[in-house]
Amino acid sequence: MVGLEFLDLSYNNISGIIPMTLEKLQNLKYFNVSINKLYGEILSRGPFKNLLSKFFIYNEALCGSSRFSVPPCPSSSKHRSNRKRLLVLFLLLGIALVFVPITFVFFWIRYRRGKRAPQQPDSLSSITRKTISYYELLQATEALSESNLIGSRSFRSVYKGVLRSGTAVAVKVFNLQLDVAFKSFDTECEFLRSLRRRNLIKVITSCSNLDFKALVLEYMPNGSLDKYLCSHNYFLNIRQRLSIMIDVACALEYLHHGCALPVIHCDVKPSNVLLDEDMVSHVSDFGISKLLGEDDCDLYTKTLATLGYIAPEYGRDGLVSTKCDVYSYGIMLLETFTRRKPNEFEGDLTLKQWVSYSLPEAVMDVVDSNLVTSTGNRFQKEINLVASMMKVALDCCAESPAGRINMKDVVGMLQKIKVQLLAC
Repeated sequence: MVGLEFLDLSYNNISGIIPMTLEKLQNLKYFNVSINKLYGEILSRGPFKNLLSKFFIYNEALCGSSRFSVPPCPSSSKHRSNRKRLLVLFLLLGIALVFVPITFVFFWIRYRRGKRAPQQPDSLSSITRKTISYYELLQATEALSESNLIGSRSFRSVYKGVLRSGTAVAVKVFNLQLDVAFKSFDTECEFLRSLRRRNLIKVITSCSNLDFKALVLEYMPNGSLDKYLCSHNYFLNIRQRLSIMIDVACALEYLHHGCALPVIHCDVKPSNVLLDEDMVSHVSDFGISKLLGEDDCDLYTKTLATLGYIAPEYGRDGLVSTKCDVYSYGIMLLETFTRRKPNEFEGDLTLKQWVSYSLPEAVMDVVDSNLVTSTGNRFQKEINLVASMMKVALDCCAESPAGRINMKDVVGMLQKIKVQLLAC
């Protein structure tokens, strides 16, 4: 067998360890023992230096180098003396005698103080925040199968997965060949760990090692708002669109005004608005988000968001503030009710200009033609309400940051419009 180049033993019931004699097969280029019952150390010399981790997945208990994404093999230090064991035992017992009473007193005080504290309505207490392994994620997503791919961008891909408990999740896998992926992963972990809100995507846990980084997120079965606006196979009525945009406005109001330090999302757009089974929207993708310091009202960045939704001062000077999110929200509000993308216009004409030229008299020239289906007096009321929404959107995307309204005002205005719409 010294000349063997290709050996595929996957999908068998082979048990035992990988023989060390295989390291002598210097011509071996492909060696696949995935989906077996092997255990013990993965060889690391000879031809095994260049083999990929995927050729060893789904086995009983393989261990070895971290580049194979397996746990390290246990050390062989089995020769501890009885004296040393007794010393450790007495030391642990002494620590326990001191630590247990202190811990009991600490939790008793916390209990007394927290008894009257109000419950957080948007906490993740219902989700088991346990560590999840790389192999569990592979099983959940069928080895990151393309059939489970939900969406993909330059440095991350999102897969649908089903955990052992039967819970559906979204697994965002970062492309570690790009430096920006490391920063994006760290940023999302930082923000999603500290933010708790009904209209923000919930993080369940993360999985990270030298070769793999992923976030496990709440699965949104109805996809993104972008899917409903871009495809004629899907349709949202006027009330659904307004409810979705109010949800997004509430999320941004929380980020800007409800956190200890204001959070700037920096990439508000329809593809980052995800819809759950009840069509409630959740803002996602905090990969380029920024946190304002106590003395900051704005800051500078070299990271650009999506063209068409980006505020003028952000795209021109790299200057970001909460008003940049307000601008992006205004563009998205226009897109939601016109069903026109901000980058589909030619020349100097923009979506904002196209709408503003038609308000208030010719609102039907810009609104989605399938949106208003009423007749008579109700038709005119709905048209007036859509015109009011367009006015709110234009107030959001004023050219100057100082001329834009804030998200608190946006929520209040849209809530009033919703009450009027329900009364039609």
